[in-house]
Amino acid sequence: MKPKTTALVVGVFVAGVHTLWLVLILIGLGQPLLDWVYWLHFLNNPFIVEPFDITRALFLLIVTFLVGYCGGWCFSLLWNKLHLKK
Repeated sequence: MKPKTTALVVGVFVAGVHTLWLVLILIGLGQPLLDWVYWLHFLNNPFIVEPFDITRALFLLIVTFLVGYCGGWCFSLLWNKLHLKK
């Protein structure tokens, strides 16, 4: 497994999931979705979705990409170490 490729794939995936979340917030469906997920799990929702803010949205995407990238890189290195060619 190539660490850079795996890191990039995981980083883009994690940021992509958060992009979907941001779109849901932007179109006003973030709070209803969150309420529904909590209801589905027999829980009360203690969280309130705040209004969309582009600066915070970009920061979220950058941070989630970097966390996903680092996680993908570590996963790839661990995978390669545990699956040595014989």
